[in-house]
Amino acid sequence: MAKKIRKFFRRLGENRTLLLGVVFLAMFAVLIGRLFILQVVHGEEYADNFELQITKTRTLESTRGNIYDRNGKLIAGNKVSYSVTIEDNGTYNTTKERILSLNAELYRLCKLIRANGDSIDTSTFPIEVDENGAFVFTGEEGTTRDRFRADIYGQKKIDDMTAEQKSSSAETLMTFLAGPDGFGLDAYSDDEKYAYAAKDFEEYGLPYQTDESGNAVLSLSNQERLEILVIRYKMKQTNYQKYVRVTVASGVSSNTTASIAENEDVLQGVSISEDSERVYYDGKYFSSLIGYTGQASSDELTELNEELKSQGKEETYSTESIVGKSGLEQYMETILQGTDGSEEIIVNNVGKELETVEGSLVEPKQGNNVYLSIDYDLQIAVYKILEQRIAGILKQYLSDVKSVDTSTLANTDAVPIPIYDVYNALIENSTIDISHFSAADATEREQRIYALFQQKLQQVLAEITQELTVETATVYNDLSDEMQEYETFIVDKLLSSTMGILSSTAIDEKDATYQAWNDGTISLRDYLTYAASQNWIDVSALTQDDAYLDSQEVYQKLTEVILDRLANNTTFAKKMYHYMLLQDMLDGYDICNLMYDQNLLTKEDDDYAAYVAGNMTPFQLLSDKIAKLEITPAQLALDPCSGSAVITDPNTGAILACVSYPGYDNNRLANQMDTAYWAKLNTDESSPLYNKATQQKTAPGSTFKPLIAVAGLSEGIITPTSIINCNGLFGEGLVNESDYVHCHQLSGHGDLNIVGAIQNSCNVFFCTLGYRLGLDENGTFTQKRSLEMIQKYADMFKLDEKTGIEISETDPNVTDSLPIPSSIGQGTNNYTTTQLARYVTTIANSGTVYNLSLLQKATDSDGNDIDMGADFGPTVNSEMDVDSSIWDLVHEGMRKVISVSNATIFPESWPVELSGKTGTAEEDHTRANHGLFMGFSHYESRDDIALAVRIPFGYSSMNAELVAKDILDYYYGLSDDILSGQANSNGVASVRAD
Repeated sequence: MAKKIRKFFRRLGENRTLLLGVVFLAMFAVLIGRLFILQVVHGEEYADNFELQITKTRTLESTRGNIYDRNGKLIAGNKVSYSVTIEDNGTYNTTKERILSLNAELYRLCKLIRANGDSIDTSTFPIEVDENGAFVFTGEEGTTRDRFRADIYGQKKIDDMTAEQKSSSAETLMTFLAGPDGFGLDAYSDDEKYAYAAKDFEEYGLPYQTDESGNAVLSLSNQERLEILVIRYKMKQTNYQKYVRVTVASGVSSNTTASIAENEDVLQGVSISEDSERVYYDGKYFSSLIGYTGQASSDELTELNEELKSQGKEETYSTESIVGKSGLEQYMETILQGTDGSEEIIVNNVGKELETVEGSLVEPKQGNNVYLSIDYDLQIAVYKILEQRIAGILKQYLSDVKSVDTSTLANTDAVPIPIYDVYNALIENSTIDISHFSAADATEREQRIYALFQQKLQQVLAEITQELTVETATVYNDLSDEMQEYETFIVDKLLSSTMGILSSTAIDEKDATYQAWNDGTISLRDYLTYAASQNWIDVSALTQDDAYLDSQEVYQKLTEVILDRLANNTTFAKKMYHYMLLQDMLDGYDICNLMYDQNLLTKEDDDYAAYVAGNMTPFQLLSDKIAKLEITPAQLALDPCSGSAVITDPNTGAILACVSYPGYDNNRLANQMDTAYWAKLNTDESSPLYNKATQQKTAPGSTFKPLIAVAGLSEGIITPTSIINCNGLFGEGLVNESDYVHCHQLSGHGDLNIVGAIQNSCNVFFCTLGYRLGLDENGTFTQKRSLEMIQKYADMFKLDEKTGIEISETDPNVTDSLPIPSSIGQGTNNYTTTQLARYVTTIANSGTVYNLSLLQKATDSDGNDIDMGADFGPTVNSEMDVDSSIWDLVHEGMRKVISVSNATIFPESWPVELSGKTGTAEEDHTRANHGLFMGFSHYESRDDIALAVRIPFGYSSMNAELVAKDILDYYYGLSDDILSGQANSNGVASVRAD
């Protein structure tokens, strides 16, 4: 037997094919056995316990660096917050299933977030829903919007788009995104046989309705559509990479986090992440400097990554990056931005985290800290002083009248502010919310006023309909002031800037009919009919219908659109409320009562009791509320409503305070933007987003005269002892009568030297210097030579350059015409407050021109100083080649401006040694003058400072001077009651003394 077995194996070894067959047979038997055990014996047990495990890398977000003032006081920091995120980690059998699953989940998620009082982050998407429920663009037409259009249509370059795509409206783009070529909200295929059916919407829990043809159509509001499509758009930007999160909502409440946790099983890929939220302390005082942060746009990502690349660094910015959007947050972005960390985690098939891979952690690194040269407390104090003084001017000139005819005034030095302007301003600037008049919880008074408004609206629309349709429409110039205002609004605002129906690129401005409209010699009907015939109307903005329309059909459609939009336009409604006030359909009592109805004024004080008892009129009540700053200048946006002040260290060029009034709460713009607040800021008549210190320019007025003094003395035009006689009028026998200039002191100052001329701010003296600067070697005057000399010294003071400040600053304007008026700060001279601050800083230190700076130093997160290079912070721009004796004369004259000419404001007992120069600039014959002051001070208790103050339409330079006095009293600790929280009318003046 053994012998037979041995013989079998010998033969088997000799037959290799047979041997392999036996081996494979044995292996197959083992495999079958193992499969039987897995599938049959333990199949149910393994199926219950099975989890697909995937390793993915999770980003650990860094925190942004802090911003401190010069003394280490925190201005901008961070706090922990929570965000809702979503990632595409689902598994789908068909495209249709994927589209419906994602859209349905986003619908439920957005609904849940809103139900808990939070909002979806749509701020970076350049389309929003307007007050009429329509899709509209945010921002201005331009390259950024064209790039967005190209991205929507999948084009790499703007030039790759068709003409139709380039002109796409917001409505057109949203329709595209909701369609089969977008995100399939309304249809996932162009083929009708694949259209959504009612059972599809029911299966996935999406709301729908049946149209006239019996088809099921998705039933969402435009706001709901916007939210879903924005999230889908964000997910598209990550190219639908699995396990890449996008933020749906930031800074959500504990209610939202709890609700999402409760619904975790039905919210595929949705999670709560811990974030760092930017916090601004005392935001409104610093917002014009600091700016705010937000999610990066595609343009910002490209620019920032290019900057990192140019520095040889890794491109770390992504679609989820939070970056500085404006101000120092933007300027110092790459310094403040931290470095994200990472770790590898294991997740199951539904995205649930199972464990962290050991050894994979890379810690995030906090951004660097930035220290400013700004003094925290001084910045706030200057802001409050400006507000108190501006309110004091308003209160001083408030008059209990309905209107003022400025054409009857000899000048606008003391133009009254009618109380009816205040009534109107409270509506015009949205302090009173007119939309609440029709709300479900509107008060009885609000309902009554809304009913009156509806009557007015129907009357006005009937008149406009007649003007648009009858052949005998009234010529514009023959209309009432009210109807002229309405028609101007229709053409300039509604059809042009708002809807873009009147195409500015198509209109021929040389056309006779266009010019006739501008001259007011034709009717609105004639103008718009002609515009339609000339293809000046963008038909695509009127209708989505592709059918051809002739000019008559275009005009008919245009008329329908005008009347439809006017009926629901808030700006137009405000104009009607204005005329309702003037026509006594509303009065001051209505306005005051509305303020109480909307809780804008408290009823818990003596004023309310007196008002209700009839012991205070609306004029008295509102005047009192302005005095108490319960109604601020910013809320009214009347003249004056704004101001600015810049304080520097004259020995270094460091900026100690840079204040723009009014400010805004940058906390509401950072992180997840409050879009309603953003919209309000952009329509606020007081322009809080516009930095009055660095962007607003006016003529410098008489603050320009020290420059002319330096020019005259340096060029040898005059000597320290030269006398010029002022008889009150410059120009007799020298220039044409039309070029004569009166001195502010019409009787004249008599004989003056340079010190006396600066002290008295004599127009005749400085006009004479301007004239003499224009004389050639033969004694012949030319305007060209005079302008060249003025420009030469403006260049020496670097008034022809920006100051170096690290935030946005408007280019200065050195005069290029009218040399004689330019010599007293008029002509085309225009400068910002920062530019005047550098100018007076140069005067204070006798000729060193600094590049001003808001920055002091930067440190890493451990507090170690970082070498930022030689150009960081204030630096010397240039040194003026001017003799010290000239500076002494200018300083003496400016000292006497304070000690002699303005001794009532700065009495002899006042201990500060202040040298200064006032300036008054006229911009509009119907509005008050601008008030300016600049100066530099010395006192033993603190370091020397230089400062510039401007109150646009502030009546008189003396009012700016009063602001400077309050600032110096605060800075040097000379008074404890400067920050009273009340309007300050003490010393308010309209007298022009320069």
